[in-house]
Amino acid sequence: MQVYAFDLMPWPHLDAPSYYPDPSRLYDPLRGQAVYAEHLRQVELYEEYGYDAICINEHHAKPYGLMPSPNLMAAAISQRTKRIKIGVFGNLAALHAHPVRLAEEIAMLDVMSGGRIISGFVRGVPQEYLALSVPQSEARERLNEAWDLIVKAWTTHEPFDWRGKHWSYDRVSIWPRPLQQPHPPIMMPADSDEGLETAARRRVPTGIAYRSVGRARTAFEKYRAFAAKHGWTPGPEHCHVLRNVYVAETNQRAREEAEGHLHYMFQQLLSYHRGSMKILGQSPPPRPTEIRAAEDLPFYEMDFDLLQKEGLSIIGDPDYVTREIQAQMRELGAGILMGLFQFGSLPHELAQKNIRLFAETVLPALKRP
Repeated sequence: MQVYAFDLMPWPHLDAPSYYPDPSRLYDPLRGQAVYAEHLRQVELYEEYGYDAICINEHHAKPYGLMPSPNLMAAAISQRTKRIKIGVFGNLAALHAHPVRLAEEIAMLDVMSGGRIISGFVRGVPQEYLALSVPQSEARERLNEAWDLIVKAWTTHEPFDWRGKHWSYDRVSIWPRPLQQPHPPIMMPADSDEGLETAARRRVPTGIAYRSVGRARTAFEKYRAFAAKHGWTPGPEHCHVLRNVYVAETNQRAREEAEGHLHYMFQQLLSYHRGSMKILGQSPPPRPTEIRAAEDLPFYEMDFDLLQKEGLSIIGDPDYVTREIQAQMRELGAGILMGLFQFGSLPHELAQKNIRLFAETVLPALKRP
């Protein structure tokens, strides 16, 4: 099993639940400088303690994630580390004005990092399209065209022209080109059937985030079925699972240290969905009388007990965390855990403790053949 650390770089200073679009007056640049510095220090710890990769992604116009350009952060990480893989999971290729420029940036990162980039392409959630005024109805076709163009730019070493539906170029010839050949590995996190089939058709790994064990199992089963349809069989290394992870000396202490920050993530940060739903003319479904699964509730109504019960969070002592991760990954047939070791408002000191304690008490068991 491989263990990747996933860092959203969330804003930890909200006084009220997020409601898209959150006014930028709520952001304090001086505090923001400290947030970036702390997360870059955590990145160094992931390498020091032997994690396999550090993963980042792209979000716009919300405190949920402070990386409108994950490539800028990847550039900083490439210079603060020497060995750890850098997963940009991912760039919203459909929203970039020029996919050729995105191809150049990822190639540049790959060279700067010594060939450590994993390039994730995602369609993205509705808020990203609202933020940049791009019709969401074009999301899938823009993603596919950008993906094809970027790969061709990486792998074609003579100038070529491009005549697509959304982009047109007379001469494409990127400098630099990637260090990894034929190009950096690609992955595509997905949840919808269309997204899962896209990943399977393109024979790239996929990943599941914020889904119960049951929902994740169904998604991976669909992915494998789509892959069979396209003539290949994914292995565990093609299946990534994102979980909030926190380790402490006892289960009770883990809950005491992490619960409030987990609630901040789900009930404060992920509350942004309420605002975008209003813009899109949608209304939250009525609360069911009986909660049978995590998917019965919007993210911002989930609490600690439900998140633990449904497997979205794995918080406890080393023995509990080890057994729960192993059980989930075995049930899902997944080979890569993506851990949110800093989440919500979790302070730097506790994040550092979590990163260290997980590495010392859990990681060896997960790495054991």
